[in-house]
Amino acid sequence: MALQNAQNGQADQPGPAERTEHADALGDPVWSSLTGRHAHLAIGNELVRHFPADVSPFVGVKDWEHPEVWDAILDVFGHDAVVGVSHADPLLPDGWTPVFSIPGVQLVQTDRFEARPDDEAIELGAADSTDMLSLVERTKPGPFLPRTHELGRYVGIRRAGRLIAMAGERLHPDGWTEISAVAVDEDFRRQGLASRLIRDVAFHIQQRGDQALLHASAGNTGAIAGYEKLGFRLRREVLFGAVRTP
Repeated sequence: MALQNAQNGQADQPGPAERTEHADALGDPVWSSLTGRHAHLAIGNELVRHFPADVSPFVGVKDWEHPEVWDAILDVFGHDAVVGVSHADPLLPDGWTPVFSIPGVQLVQTDRFEARPDDEAIELGAADSTDMLSLVERTKPGPFLPRTHELGRYVGIRRAGRLIAMAGERLHPDGWTEISAVAVDEDFRRQGLASRLIRDVAFHIQQRGDQALLHASAGNTGAIAGYEKLGFRLRREVLFGAVRTP
């Protein structure tokens, strides 16, 4: 039984940002990240890899059509385990059951996007973890765990010592860096803080020679519209979900 076919849709023809030697990495950015820039965090085998449980719930699979892929998942996660599935809609073998599925979208930068550093943005790290987790709890931007900040550069804005906005880098597929954890405290919204931090994060991404991408829930139309206004474009629909092993 397939999870869903949401990711098969294409909202547009490929744009300039996709016509690069790194475009294939966007097909499964989790696998590309775990076998590339985040290989030092990878746990698993030659077909299936995942991040530590306190870093990220994402799981990368080399090839869903490989005849040994389901055994490889069992080897890594064991029986009766919940396994994240993203950017794919695999046909599940007997005994495997879907847990949840959330339609999403993948967006990439275009030539309209203007990245620039922000003077008020401060880099965040382990010492800021409690404040980052508190902001995430209040704003619900998506999965963010105690060590998620280790995935890349995270920045924030503090007012009177309080962390009121943040954004940072999550997945690092070859040639790309995902901007994630875009969060602004409710009391400080509609001030352009999210846009400023996205531009700051993207500036440093581009300084490394990468391009910026984003993921969002398909139902979060307000955020998607905001990203498109900034200069990102919808590349494709994706699926975020999980399955339970037999």
